[in-house]
Amino acid sequence: MLSPSLYSWLEKYLAYLKYEKNLASTSIENYQRQLTAAFDKLEIDSWSMFKVSDVRHILNEARRNNLSSRSIALRLSAIRGFCSYLIQQQQLAQNPASSIQAPKQDKPLPKQLNVDEMTQLLDIQEDGLLAIRDKAMMELMYGCGLRLSELADLNLKSIQVDNQLRVIGKGSKERLLPIGKIAAEALVVWLKIRPQLASSDEPALFVSMRQKRLGTRQIAKRMKLWAKRQNLGQSVNPHKLRHSFATHVLESSSDLRGVQELLGHANLSTTQVYTHLNFQHLAHVYDSAHPRAKKSK
Repeated sequence: MLSPSLYSWLEKYLAYLKYEKNLASTSIENYQRQLTAAFDKLEIDSWSMFKVSDVRHILNEARRNNLSSRSIALRLSAIRGFCSYLIQQQQLAQNPASSIQAPKQDKPLPKQLNVDEMTQLLDIQEDGLLAIRDKAMMELMYGCGLRLSELADLNLKSIQVDNQLRVIGKGSKERLLPIGKIAAEALVVWLKIRPQLASSDEPALFVSMRQKRLGTRQIAKRMKLWAKRQNLGQSVNPHKLRHSFATHVLESSSDLRGVQELLGHANLSTTQVYTHLNFQHLAHVYDSAHPRAKKSK
């Protein structure tokens, strides 16, 4: 377990990520979780003593605990970032994690719902407060391709004129997104009853029964609940709605650059993973429709 003096630098780093790097709260929580687990059994007197052998020991311990290659790579990345910060603060001479190669891993394709499944999920007939709120929330997330943190951070003033949504994404980058007709209609219904849950000075667009901003964990929990209520036959999380948005728009438009802008991806390479999904869709169409692809009986 880290000594108070060593842990204080971890706290400073997390504050740096929040106030200097403007990372989302969920990202900061992930960094904190990874670094706390990494340094749980570290026995050194100062960060200047942190060596390559310590990093290797941390990763080997993770393997013994059956962590996946993806999780180990994430832990190594977190350690690298923290060590870079320590170098900037003159607490460490060189980065002991920079020479260690992350384990190879297959990049998983994002999971998404097809159009029929999405329609089934959003066909909510209940008219209670929470049902109306959740429908508007999911319609907006799917209709605009929002990240979970972006959805949770929305305020009333995020809704602009002409059905546009002002979103603050990663790195505090702002983008304006069109709100589709169905999502706009669901929002109108929600905004009419929102005062029954929200106090007059609450800026958050989506609020809980406690009259406070709805958190990311609560949002994820509600979506999982609706998947069961709508008899979807599979679990649903916020990322599936974002991935479904990207896949469906790309399938219809084939405009990769446009999808990149809508998703708020800094690099096109991040968006290109959806081209694999699009190819799978086209391959399925080919197999089912092309006369030369059909198997003989």
